[in-house]
Amino acid sequence: MSAPAAVASGRLVRLAVLVLPYAWLFLFFLLPFLIVAKIALSEPALGIPPYAPVLRWTEEKVLTLVLNLGNFALLAEDRFYLEAYLRSLRVAAVSALLCLLIGYPMAYAIARAPERRRHLLLVLVILPFWTSFLLRVMAWIGILQEQGVLNGLLLSLGLVREPLRLLYTEGAVYLGIVYCYLPFMVLPLYASLAKLDPVLLEAAADLGARPFRAFLTVTLPLSFPGIAAGVMLVFIPAVGEFVIPELLGGPSAQLVGRVLWVEFFQNRDWPMASALAVALLLLLVIPIALFQHLAAQRARR
Repeated sequence: MSAPAAVASGRLVRLAVLVLPYAWLFLFFLLPFLIVAKIALSEPALGIPPYAPVLRWTEEKVLTLVLNLGNFALLAEDRFYLEAYLRSLRVAAVSALLCLLIGYPMAYAIARAPERRRHLLLVLVILPFWTSFLLRVMAWIGILQEQGVLNGLLLSLGLVREPLRLLYTEGAVYLGIVYCYLPFMVLPLYASLAKLDPVLLEAAADLGARPFRAFLTVTLPLSFPGIAAGVMLVFIPAVGEFVIPELLGGPSAQLVGRVLWVEFFQNRDWPMASALAVALLLLLVIPIALFQHLAAQRARR
């Protein structure tokens, strides 16, 4: 192969490598987002689909663009939607923090375990994924209900005199989210901790640092990329979670996911539901983009 042909072939390979991920993002992120944004800017209507087109022909046979911003205005005015957003953010933030507090020691223990045991421990972490997500959440109903396993154990041990109300509480929602999303925290933390050079800790010990001090000054800062990745992997899906609050939190768990479901399937107000989805996406994407920008600036220093 001649030199010009080799150069052209290399350019085609690099172009293909760049085009494929951008095509994936366009087809499965940008295009669906544009469709949802179009619905959010339309007006509700009776029929199938239950919204009016944004491009309409007038009586004068003129194609007109009709945009409805009332859905976004209602989001800002109605406290119900604002409270649902804030409640979802709080539940997601607390769940991410609990996953971090539980997952970091687990990931640290796996990373420091003998190499022959690490694969077994990682399999145990991801083992719940081999079972249906819905079945795992349903199992907690049998555990937490008044006649469930946990109340039966507490009564038999004499720790309580009557069954506790464990199901359909905010605590049950936290328990379900932490249980289901904990592997998403452990795996990136393990990947970050496993790459740490033990020589750094030995050097810190030689300089007089105690183990806890070495952990705070060496291990914890170097594991920050894993912490950030794990927090995002838990926080982002937890904000829009529907199944866990619906099954374990009951009607009182009015999070954004449930509000979206009600608007789509009960009220059949697709424009309002789409406006909720667009606002939620922007609420998540903008802080994450700012965080990545600040992290990139910090890495360049």
